[in-house]
Amino acid sequence: MKKEEKTNVMRILDGKKISYESHSYEPDGSLSGEEIAGILGEDPKKVFKTLVTQGKSGSYYVFVVPVEAELDLKKAAKVSGEKAISMIKQKELLALTGYVHGGCSPIGMKKQFPTFIHETAAGFDKVFVSAGKVGFQIELPSEELIKVVGCTVADIV
Repeated sequence: MKKEEKTNVMRILDGKKISYESHSYEPDGSLSGEEIAGILGEDPKKVFKTLVTQGKSGSYYVFVVPVEAELDLKKAAKVSGEKAISMIKQKELLALTGYVHGGCSPIGMKKQFPTFIHETAAGFDKVFVSAGKVGFQIELPSEELIKVVGCTVADIV
């Protein structure tokens, strides 16, 4: 029997005794979040993507939004107290977070940035986020995700 591959995210959750379910699928860099939700057989409203941004001040912020939604940069700037927010360049992601595009998780980044999660997450028992590697998702109670990451729940889409 093949031992299940553990990502850093899974090891962090194990260490904090937080229960989760891991899901893996054939990694394909071109899959959209909605397609991944389809592969998982889940409602795209419960599957969240992790977006890394930079404010006008130079500070970084992380936003966790449903895969089918777009981050509203004006709302993001407002909740983070910035004049403006912009997405970071994809090539900056790995050095900044330790994650690659398509495998970015709000859990276990190199540095913990202020993190905001869309308010709909709080309405679900469980949500899905990247497990920190392309082809891996974790399903965990939304309140555990909010707690372990220290998310602020906000209207950001």
